[in-house]
Amino acid sequence: MIEGLQSFQNVFKIPELKRRVLVTLGLLVAYRVGAHVPTPGIDGHALSQFFDQASNTLLGMVDLFSGGNLRRLSIFALGIMPYISASIILQLLTVVIPALERIAKEGEAGRKKITQYTRYGTMGLSIIQSLGIAYGLESMRSPSGIAIAPHPGWAFRLLTILTLTAGTALIMWLGEQISEKGIGNGISLIIFAGIVVRLPSAVAASYTLISTGELKLFVFLFIVLLMIGVTAAVVLMQEGQRKIPVQYAKRVVGRRVYGGQSTHIPLRINTAGVIPVIFASSLILFPATLTRFVPHPWMQVVSDALSPGRFTYTALYCALIIFFTYFYTAIVFNPVDLADNMKKYGGFIPGVRPGKKTAEYIDRTLTRITLPGAISLALISVLPDFLIRWFNVPFYFGGTSLLIVVGVALDTVRQMESHLLMRHYEGFLKRSRTRAVK
Repeated sequence: MIEGLQSFQNVFKIPELKRRVLVTLGLLVAYRVGAHVPTPGIDGHALSQFFDQASNTLLGMVDLFSGGNLRRLSIFALGIMPYISASIILQLLTVVIPALERIAKEGEAGRKKITQYTRYGTMGLSIIQSLGIAYGLESMRSPSGIAIAPHPGWAFRLLTILTLTAGTALIMWLGEQISEKGIGNGISLIIFAGIVVRLPSAVAASYTLISTGELKLFVFLFIVLLMIGVTAAVVLMQEGQRKIPVQYAKRVVGRRVYGGQSTHIPLRINTAGVIPVIFASSLILFPATLTRFVPHPWMQVVSDALSPGRFTYTALYCALIIFFTYFYTAIVFNPVDLADNMKKYGGFIPGVRPGKKTAEYIDRTLTRITLPGAISLALISVLPDFLIRWFNVPFYFGGTSLLIVVGVALDTVRQMESHLLMRHYEGFLKRSRTRAVK
């Protein structure tokens, strides 16, 4: 405990790290302030009643990712999901379209172009999504029969589009500023803040349910123990590695001898982190938000099929998580480049030929160890559906939020750790032991 406090104090001894932490906290506070600014033309009380009735449905999950902004229909009601959806589309198109692939390989200039295209895509998706929400709100009523949009019409629709699209643009800017000037991944931290801020109300709601007898005490204790176990599993999967031994041959340059040492390549079980969960959730939530608000029969059929607890939702969600785990791993980790660099500097894996054979060996090993990581992500993410169905848990608690919270927290602490170690300070994780997978 004392060592942990000492490590935390070390953060504020480094001016650059201190500034980054304060910038991050300040921008997250600005995000939470904006989350309480309501969209004009909405009856907030009627909307709150409607969401109370839909808390265990897909809308409850959408509201979870927006940090409660959809329930209040604040200016940040769309959250960061349009930006994530646009990023997914651009990354998929980069693989398919050669022109975009060439742009992506142009270094910093190419990255800026892709980022700009992502922003344009975010604005387009936000306009479409906010228009669908505006149409849906005009026909929606609270359980007591009060109209959620008292003054429907094109003036209300245009105002809703302008407000929600501007809110998404502001969140996107905040996330980029956190990534550039703060600490951690800005987009992930915004989702993290939206989930964590609801923790006190979730604890209070659980206490109320236990007091009224709606939730049995032993069921609640079981859920708490399950949360601890799932958290431990998430940390294990996030930090677990497969170490591939590498030997460097001795080289004589002049009078000096280089190489000859042994090291290893740390292949993580879950190279993609929580990105697959965020991507998969975004792809499901985008059409689900539109279909939920548009009162058309076939739209409602799609909405019901994509509701948590349905077989179609669970199967599609798991498949998307597994797909994006492999997809994102392939983007961030290139075995061919790694094998070429090893060959260039005289490195080789014992028993494996340098070059193409090494790349194939690394790719095969990474593919094999990524599978349990992808399956574990999928199983933990659909955990709430089983809790609701088997134990009649009257609230949406789950693996998706837990995965994001733990994953983002580990990633942020890891970045702070690197800053501390570069300045020769003791870090947070100095006594940790990363478990290797044989």
